[in-house]
Amino acid sequence: MSTFAVILPAAGQSRRFNDRAYKKPFAPLGGRAVWLHSAERFMHRADVKQVIVCVAAEDRELFDLKFGANIAIMGVQVVEGGAERVDSIQRALECVKDGIDFVAIHDAARPCLADPWIDDVFAAAARDGAAILAAPVQATIKRADAKKHVQATVDRAGLWEAQTPQVFRRQLLIEAYAKCGPEPVTDDAQLVERLGKPVKIVPCSSLNIKITTRDDLKLAEQVLKVLPKPKLEGFQHPFSTDDLWR
Repeated sequence: MSTFAVILPAAGQSRRFNDRAYKKPFAPLGGRAVWLHSAERFMHRADVKQVIVCVAAEDRELFDLKFGANIAIMGVQVVEGGAERVDSIQRALECVKDGIDFVAIHDAARPCLADPWIDDVFAAAARDGAAILAAPVQATIKRADAKKHVQATVDRAGLWEAQTPQVFRRQLLIEAYAKCGPEPVTDDAQLVERLGKPVKIVPCSSLNIKITTRDDLKLAEQVLKVLPKPKLEGFQHPFSTDDLWR
């Protein structure tokens, strides 16, 4: 059986979330912090041998204080992130245990996962070396200029909205990050693409949403009600997180 480490980046600034009390991974969602929903989807899996969450250095002390019990019970490893997302992932990669075959990177602020989606993307990565969840673009897409005047309607055929988890053979991801360069990237698959390596798309539901604004929390709460619950064998939450991060 292939083995997987899961990295949950949660070190961003959450500027678009526009909440002075919370950064989006730590906001309460259905009684627990957003990042806990994301992490729990991997905790019961026999093939997941390590879960690493990246938090900003400025948040580390409060994170440990508020979530110390969860961290201990779940066995999650905490790593301080860097100035940019790529810096955070690189630091987490350095902490992946020896013998791990694949690394999955999943947004800490993407809490609405279902087990079959993880099964599918893990299997595709094990088969092809690199795989991501993605949803086909359904809306009509317009390209506009700086003044927001429509310049063209973009053909959506073949367009996909990338999601996470994004899963890669460990050495492939290490090589991709070693050669990442200064060009900006918005997801990990971009770095693998730059190596000229194929990345398999695994179709997924648009319900696999990422929390970006506070309104997304309302949608996520409804989505969680219709998704099957994770199989948390023997795991219990030590406390509610309704008031965390205040």
